Amino acid sequence: MVSQPRFFPIQSSLAKSRMPLPRHTPIHWGAENPLARGAIVGTLTQRSQRNVIGTHGGSYSVYRSLSIASGALDPTHRADLTDTQPLVQIPPNPAWYAGSGHPHRIVSLDPWGASITDVFGHLLTQGVDLRPTIAITQAHIDLPEIQSAIRQGDLSIDGTIVKANGSLQVTKVAIDPVWYLPGIAMRLGTSEKNLRDVLHEQTGGMFPEFIKRPDLKVWLPPVGNTTLYILGDVSMIANRDRPLALRVHDECNGSDVFGSDICTCRPYLIQGIEECVKTAQIGGNGVIAYFRKEGRALGEVTKFLVYNARKRNGDRADQYFERTECVAGVQDARMQVLMPDVLHWLGIQTIDRFISMSDLKYNAIVQSGISIITRVPLPNSRIPEDAWVEMEAKKAAGYYSETPSNWTDLQEVKGRSIGL
Repeated sequence: MVSQPRFFPIQSSLAKSRMPLPRHTPIHWGAENPLARGAIVGTLTQRSQRNVIGTHGGSYSVYRSLSIASGALDPTHRADLTDTQPLVQIPPNPAWYAGSGHPHRIVSLDPWGASITDVFGHLLTQGVDLRPTIAITQAHIDLPEIQSAIRQGDLSIDGTIVKANGSLQVTKVAIDPVWYLPGIAMRLGTSEKNLRDVLHEQTGGMFPEFIKRPDLKVWLPPVGNTTLYILGDVSMIANRDRPLALRVHDECNGSDVFGSDICTCRPYLIQGIEECVKTAQIGGNGVIAYFRKEGRALGEVTKFLVYNARKRNGDRADQYFERTECVAGVQDARMQVLMPDVLHWLGIQTIDRFISMSDLKYNAIVQSGISIITRVPLPNSRIPEDAWVEMEAKKAAGYYSETPSNWTDLQEVKGRSIGL
């Protein structure tokens, strides 16, 4: 017999949320300490204390709504945060604060998001409904390509980074987006008002506070999170005397999970992991920064539409970017200017081996004040046959390569036809 979900009366819970409570405290982004900065309060059970636009959970807030609507989840539920503290600490560094003479280096996440039970414990004791926006744990990952690299002698078992069974010991960090709107606007080269107006219009008026509450400067957007996979001693990650390898990877579900061979995403991800392992094994650190930006942040539906248009027109490298722009109106919507925030949060100042050919990622990192010593391209041996269209088009467009392409040769680079 299937048990039925308990039904929680929504009206009574909403009535509770309207009970008089102290007014919210404003957020002073980039203040010298977390108490001066103020806690991020996105609660829906204590609406008078809210000091942000939106709510916690990113895109999963929608699924939480469905659980409440179906009666499966009590809307007044308060998270029991006992023993949920990070297993590894990321200590504060100067990038967490707004230093004089330079703009905010972190505007898209809350640096204190993993530490609320410590730095804002007094507010939790007073009954304020706070939620972490960062979680840090430890785990093992086991990948067939890593096992193969061990068998071939490309990676070695050391018992610490690479375990005897071939799995990798990693620190995992999940980061939900927390956007400081004035800082986001500055990164994009626009005004806060224009950013608010466009966000209000392009989300169909989903967040009226963009227009009605200019005093609220922080937004918890319903977009995907970021995950870090860190190899090596995390306490050494900001030490410039220790080597660091980094792969910034934007989600590609078709390749990363299901092994689609039309792009180089999983092969480059695996190469990044292998480089991170080797760097950690010589006393440094390796970092995989995995961003949920499927299909260049255009989405999987758009990506598949572009695949169809490419394959029906010969899938030539010289039309690679054109077909995306025809469907989406833009070649890439990932906005890499926000990406370096997570690196500054870790305290990274120098990247010894950058496992990426992307000029957009490279420029965003370097322009944010982090130096890159060596860029590591994807070897030809790792490129799937049908992915040469992508690779040659990117190289011709300026992606880093030891064997650059040019536009005049791209008509000869073609992918598979439909059905083959």
